[in-house]
Amino acid sequence: MPSQAPPPASRASAWRILLLIPFIGTLWVPFYNHPLPALYGFPFFYWYQLLAVPVSALIIFIVYKAES
Repeated sequence: MPSQAPPPASRASAWRILLLIPFIGTLWVPFYNHPLPALYGFPFFYWYQLLAVPVSALIIFIVYKAES
């Protein structure tokens, strides 16, 4: 019975660099801490954060599909 070698250790792929986009985009508060431009009465501060949620989910989905 031949012995099976363990699979090689996985290295972080270049796709994971995309995960830094939403992280840095929401971590750097001075970038979006402004009232203008307003969208439907919402200050930029709020709608930027609300938009960051689906954008982050989309980026995570893309990285997941690219690595699997």
